Amino acid sequence: MSFIKRKPVFSKKIRESAKGQECQVRIPGVCNFDPSTTVLAHVGRGSGISQKCDDIHATYACSNCHDAIDGRTSLGDQRLIRLNAYEGMLRTQVILLEEGLIEVNQ
Repeated sequence: MSFIKRKPVFSKKIRESAKGQECQVRIPGVCNFDPSTTVLAHVGRGSGISQKCDDIHATYACSNCHDAIDGRTSLGDQRLIRLNAYEGMLRTQVILLEEGLIEVNQ
């Protein structure tokens, strides 16, 4: 299977929608539950070094959970962090659908 290189999906509206949202990652013992620190944290892998994944492969994350996802802190088990991040991405996608920031053609 060959992969077609494409430009990542970037959405200023999705990125800005994270402001003031509750953290959807909620890593036990790590999450600060402070909506004022929430950003859109990319969960998936990009196709190269320093390349982010699509904005729909991201989650609303507080600063502590974002640091854990990106490996800037040694708090927590990496498998648990990754699991919480992907579960947060699923919850975030539901919010984005409800807010009309992403659509599914039927």
